[in-house]
Amino acid sequence: MKSRPSAQVFRPRSNALVVVFGAFMVVVVAGTATAVILYANSAFVTGVGETLQQPVPFSHQHHVAELGIDCRYCHADVDRSAVAGLPPTSTCMSCHSQLWTNAQMLEPVRKSLERDEPLRWNRVHDLADYVYFNHAAHVNNGVGCESCHGRVDRMPLARQVQPLTMSWCLDCHRNPGPNLRPEQAITAMGFDAAAVDSHALLERYGIQVDRLSDCSVCHR
Repeated sequence: MKSRPSAQVFRPRSNALVVVFGAFMVVVVAGTATAVILYANSAFVTGVGETLQQPVPFSHQHHVAELGIDCRYCHADVDRSAVAGLPPTSTCMSCHSQLWTNAQMLEPVRKSLERDEPLRWNRVHDLADYVYFNHAAHVNNGVGCESCHGRVDRMPLARQVQPLTMSWCLDCHRNPGPNLRPEQAITAMGFDAAAVDSHALLERYGIQVDRLSDCSVCHR
């Protein structure tokens, strides 16, 4: 006695539908992941190119490029402290007690000195609280200000030019040579990295590249 054929649950075209649905899900997952990565690295998140309102419209272009003031005149702790430091009002007034003494834009500076209250600057380069960054460790090992802060001598108002993301930091930690320069050129703007031997600088500063990617270097 012949057995009756079982009823077919799925039609032949179901196989094609499964393939189409699978391909659709791959596109959705890949697209979502790509969108998240692009968003996380966008200027909207990283702050690249953004300028913040400050109590005084301080121009690095004027002070650095036109007047030739070295970064360390204002950021005096950059080579001996984890933080670069901001100048006290007395540093500003060492010049402005004689120059532009009645300028309206400098009124907050004069009030700061009179009241003995520091100016409240808005931080342009703001790393996450879980990231440890030491300015002195970088400056004293050949990393110039320009590598992270860009050409401040061309900035009427300070702005962030690097994303300061983990991947950006790791790119340098894995290959620091291109960002190294001699001690006398740490604060120089427009430095030609191709003019120096990066391998020689790695040896001079005693940099052990294989240890720079350890988690504990930046997360403590």
